[in-house]
Amino acid sequence: MLVDATDYASATERIIAAAREGRPYAVTALAVHGVMTGVQDPAHEARLNSFDLVTPDGQPVRWALNLLHGAGLTDRVYGPTLTLKVVEQAAAEGLPIYLYGSTQPTLDRLVPALLGMFPALKIAGVEASKFRGAQPGEEVEIAERIKASGARVVLVGLGCPRQEVFTYAMRPLLDMPLLAVGAAFDYHAGLLKNPPAWMQKYALEWLWRLGLEPKRLWKRYVLLNPAYLSRLAAQKTGLWKATPAAPSGEQVHGFAV
Repeated sequence: MLVDATDYASATERIIAAAREGRPYAVTALAVHGVMTGVQDPAHEARLNSFDLVTPDGQPVRWALNLLHGAGLTDRVYGPTLTLKVVEQAAAEGLPIYLYGSTQPTLDRLVPALLGMFPALKIAGVEASKFRGAQPGEEVEIAERIKASGARVVLVGLGCPRQEVFTYAMRPLLDMPLLAVGAAFDYHAGLLKNPPAWMQKYALEWLWRLGLEPKRLWKRYVLLNPAYLSRLAAQKTGLWKATPAAPSGEQVHGFAV
């Protein structure tokens, strides 16, 4: 998996620059789970490696960049925090945003929460997930709605890995950045609580989330975390030479909308 050695300031500037210039720009923030979705699915790995920006969302991903490549990163680039920084800058520059994904009740709480934090923010459109696969030609219809809204940045909250597939598929259709932002919608709508700062610092956020949603998340953390650590150890010791998949340009059909 290709993950950028970046920080909040650099990532935000790259995203906003694409919004100013009207350029397609696919972004995601990957923690261990997101990285492992690519490890387990070569086609998805190739899609992720075609993204313009992949930030180290989790501390273990940041540690891996430092350990394997001497990146010298002092902090991760967490999706919900990056979302706020991008939204803040978009509000300051008058760049309208489009919210795509999650449920309507969540969006109904998210919109006033964002406007409360950033009164100058322009929200061009809001569209809840349909919780199904795209019908033939539907991706073009979605893209036309987004373009007609006047949006310059799209935030995508469909959950990993659905949101990354959506972002990958929509990138050729939209001249603006698309950010797959994970649980940011739920956090900023007040539906999820962030763990204490010390748990985030020491990479224990997974334990916090597991406690909140054990039935949904136990496989993600109990199975994938050890698999990630074993691969990291094998790569560091030279027992395994990681070869990234070539970026994909293949079109996907029937992806989640």
